[in-house]
Amino acid sequence: MKKLLLPVFALFAIGASAQQNVIYLTSQEYQNLKQNNQLTPEAEYLFTDFQNASGTHYTKSPNRSGVCDCLVQLDSTFLLAMAPNDDYFSNLMGLPFSFDFYGTQYDSLYINNNGNISFVTPYSTFTSNQFPDATFNMIAPFWADVDTRGTDGLGLDGGNVWYKMTPSALIVVWDSVGYFNLHTDLRSTFQLIITNGADSLVPAGNNVSFCYGDMQWTTGDASSGSNGFGGAPATVGVNIGNGVDYFQVGQFDTTGTSFDGPYNSIDGVDFLDYQEIYFNIAGLNNNIPPILVSSVICDTIDVYTGDTLQKSLGTYEFTFSASTPEINQQLTSQLSCSDPAALSYSMTQLGNEFYTYTCEFNANGLSPGIYTVTAQSTDNGTPAMSSTQTIYFKVMYDESLGLQNKLKNGFAIAPNPTNGLVTITVSDAQSNATVIVHDIAGKQCSSSLFSQTTTLDLSGLTNGVYFVSIVSDGMLIGTERVVKN
Repeated sequence: MKKLLLPVFALFAIGASAQQNVIYLTSQEYQNLKQNNQLTPEAEYLFTDFQNASGTHYTKSPNRSGVCDCLVQLDSTFLLAMAPNDDYFSNLMGLPFSFDFYGTQYDSLYINNNGNISFVTPYSTFTSNQFPDATFNMIAPFWADVDTRGTDGLGLDGGNVWYKMTPSALIVVWDSVGYFNLHTDLRSTFQLIITNGADSLVPAGNNVSFCYGDMQWTTGDASSGSNGFGGAPATVGVNIGNGVDYFQVGQFDTTGTSFDGPYNSIDGVDFLDYQEIYFNIAGLNNNIPPILVSSVICDTIDVYTGDTLQKSLGTYEFTFSASTPEINQQLTSQLSCSDPAALSYSMTQLGNEFYTYTCEFNANGLSPGIYTVTAQSTDNGTPAMSSTQTIYFKVMYDESLGLQNKLKNGFAIAPNPTNGLVTITVSDAQSNATVIVHDIAGKQCSSSLFSQTTTLDLSGLTNGVYFVSIVSDGMLIGTERVVKN
């Protein structure tokens, strides 16, 4: 159900079709109709009161934090794509490069508030569809009912949509955005990058990147959602609009990390937390290689060997998922390690279209150096396509060597990321030092006393980003960011 919102001054810019079934109203009148499920199918709604205050430069706010390595840090070079709104979009933006979308070259686009960009027409549709769909031309890192108008009573708004243009890339960040109707109790951060195919922001051989921070909701009230979930699921994927060229990462309508491939059960949005996805949609080939998803693709992981007191310091657990983004394709997948004895894993397979690996890299007994774990997946499309991704592990003989530089700045935490237990080493803490853990929203999760070296158990916390602070004799020694996955 397509509902296109246009400012009055743009009426004649989209052609004669805009003259049919046009409804003029204020943005508040539109919201009342939407909330009561009274919008007319296929109508074009024109706001008479919306002023698009795009172009404002980003100014740092205390509730903004880039927490994934693939998330480009917001700074004053980013511009506001559109004023705070619901169901709106940017002005038509020219690109300083040519973007190849399944063989069609585009030099302009719209940034749509509801988690996608489009090249033919802007979209205000707030209830997403499964791909393929012959109606929509879009790239959607997270197509859902984003609402940036809200306030949480603490002076923090409902988030914003920012963009940055370079000669070879466009970066779009939906930063800490809320959901309809004016809700800010849950927020999500996600990013899209499109390039000319040669920009180093996206790994070689790809021209698009999806990257995710903390994803906290899926569905707005007008899409049968309740408290941010249920109802119509959010869609992640690409759809050129001809019913043939498309792919889908998945659809999400609940909490949790459950995921069973792009076209099976509707999945948990926490699966996307801190993940990065790269792909190439250039050229006439409509078969996209398998999608590899992991939170550790962009990191080099530090692990320590020679530890005899606590084996967990010498191991690192992580997951890899591989799926076929097109319907009815089959997938073969495998893992390998530069030292096979260091890698152990279990594999869960759903049909022939989705694999997930739960892995452990064990550095105990290894010589110091760089080790690799490589995942490779191949589909049976025409032509068959493959994806390969490598994770790098830096193995160090003695933990103190790996922590030495950080200790100069106060304290260090290892391993990081972690699946539970971490060791904290402090250079100059007194006997009454306290470790305090806060979540990304600033809520205190725990507080405890410890000595110069201690083990902290984070296994009871949900997966996400946390900040561990050390206070000694009333003074802050330092704060470190810890990712639990």
